[in-house]
Order: sequence, then C-alpha cells, then structure tokens
Amino acid sequence: MLIDRLNEEMGAFLSARRDSPTDDEHDPEGPTLAFERSQSSAMLKQSAQHLSEIDAALVRLEDGTYGLCGRCGKEIASGRLEARPQAHLCIVCAAQVR
Repeated sequence: MLIDRLNEEMGAFLSARRDSPTDDEHDPEGPTLAFERSQSSAMLKQSAQHLSEIDAALVRLEDGTYGLCGRCGKEIASGRLEARPQAHLCIVCAAQVR
C-alpha cells in the first residue's frame, strides 16, 4: 500500500538525517534529503486525504446518499462519479468552492 511505503520512506529519511552531519549548509546530501522528505510528506498527506474521501464515499453508499451533492442535494453527474468516485459535490458546487 502506498501509505505504508511512504511511512517507510519517512522513517528512512529520518534515519539518514540522524546518521549524517547536522550542518546542512556544507553537507551535499542535506538539501537532497530535505527535499525527498518534504516530497514524501506531501504524498503521504495527499494519500491519507484520498483514503479519507473514499471512506466517506463508502459511508454515503451505505446510507443511500452516494451520488447526491453534499451541498445542493442534486444528483452528481455519472461522468463525474466515473472519473472521481469519491466526489461529494456536483460540478457546479465544486466550482463554487474553489
């Protein structure tokens, strides 16, 4: 699973930082490790958010509200649900939120 792999990478970055000098300014690996850690952290956050959205969609499926916009209550277009099954807003409402 992606989240497990990213958690392992984060642990590896922390271990690498612990084993390397703390002077990033003169450490050629410092910026690279910091960048990779930042990138993995962002991917982990995004994956957790996506998983949360999927869980919420499953709840809506169970309670009979899947496919209905959480804002206006109208049906979400089937094309939108096909492209983004976890969508909880119709296209009109999603555009207004941004």
